[in-house]
Amino acid sequence: MPKLRVLDLFSGIGGFSLGLERAKGVGEYDGFETVAFCEIEEFPRRVLAKHWPNVPCYRDVRELTAERLVADGIAVDAICGGFPCQDVSDAGHQEGLDGDRSGLWFEYDRIIGEVGPSFVLVENVGALLYRGLDQVLGCLAKRGYDAWWRVIPAYAVGLPQVRERVWLLAYADQVGREACQRIEAALACEAGDWTPGQQMELCRARSGGVRWIPNGVVCTVADGLSANVDGLGAAGNAVVPQIPELIGNAILAALNTRALTPPARVTSGAADQSPAAPRFLNSIHTGAIA
Repeated sequence: MPKLRVLDLFSGIGGFSLGLERAKGVGEYDGFETVAFCEIEEFPRRVLAKHWPNVPCYRDVRELTAERLVADGIAVDAICGGFPCQDVSDAGHQEGLDGDRSGLWFEYDRIIGEVGPSFVLVENVGALLYRGLDQVLGCLAKRGYDAWWRVIPAYAVGLPQVRERVWLLAYADQVGREACQRIEAALACEAGDWTPGQQMELCRARSGGVRWIPNGVVCTVADGLSANVDGLGAAGNAVVPQIPELIGNAILAALNTRALTPPARVTSGAADQSPAAPRFLNSIHTGAIA
């Protein structure tokens, strides 16, 4: 059965791809497959080369184009990535998307426009809500995408840390709207009616009482990353893979239920000859879906 092909930007050590490739579907689409990475830092590039040895890794998002992907035989159904947070974070210079590093969002946006994926998955720090989310949503709306977003902490998926991050799923048709509803339902099942403090205590019990650091990293245990990549530097470039896994499961379930398909697939082994344009919707959602 076919898989949704993923372009992973600002890849870090592959947390997005690890989570999405764990997602499983029953029906026409049974999962996700990362077809290309883009990461500029050397240590994460070595990690990606070890765990995805046959997947190309482009170096600089500013130089990556749809034309290059087509020339390399790479077709894309979904794009994911957490663009740099340094200018968005409260701990940084707080320049928002006007900063040189967080401003790389506009390269992400350019690639979305050139490739025309069916789904776009974005992650960043919680401060994005008031320091750039409006610009991100505006860019997506101009390209014909609707969007869902929510702050999801790590403890919402059973991990003993806070790590609150904004997660955003942009989509081009009704199947994406249904996927967002499934994400909300899955998060409700994970979190139940517990407060964050109660959820954290449950997580600590599950992990045998392991020490946790709020908004930080749990040392080598119970954070969803394997021990060989569980260092402060590497984990700082990673997302909690359980969250893209949850979102990926929702996308697959919605796709298979609605029997809707992404842009036309290629059977010859070559990439699509031209980037796919998304189908247009009229609105952008505010956070939660009713």
